[in-house]
Amino acid sequence: MFGFFKKKQKMMTASADGRVLPMTEASDEVFSSCALGDGVVICPTGEVVVAPADGTISVMMEGSNHAVGMTLQDGLEILIHIGVNTVELKGEGFEALVSVKDKVKAGTELIRFDRKRMEEKGYCMEIMQLVMEGENSAKVKYHTGMDAKAGETIVAEW
Repeated sequence: MFGFFKKKQKMMTASADGRVLPMTEASDEVFSSCALGDGVVICPTGEVVVAPADGTISVMMEGSNHAVGMTLQDGLEILIHIGVNTVELKGEGFEALVSVKDKVKAGTELIRFDRKRMEEKGYCMEIMQLVMEGENSAKVKYHTGMDAKAGETIVAEW
């Protein structure tokens, strides 16, 4: 009846272009077991990871640049992890575009990576976009089974 009393729906977009799958289908057992949290897996078609929502960079895997953590404006903590075992590359093929404490808007480029070269070396390049376990994590609903456009396609709502 009165739309202005409704709580505003929060959302997160895909952090990369590609096919979106449930976290339980991740190739890496640590992620597929949801031990770190639930989320989505993106089978990337591009070579850039963007911020899925407005927030602050809380973690950048210095040296390897294969993962980035964010704290969203409502306190939800997320992790975006690029590839399986890509930490072994020690940063080769990854370019961090942000630093810890940077405030970013949804769609801001965070990391560029050489997907094709890494796939040629035998690395699985799935991108795990997950919500870390916390107070609001159980409220998040995920959308999967679709092709996503980075920074545009909604993959989670709460």
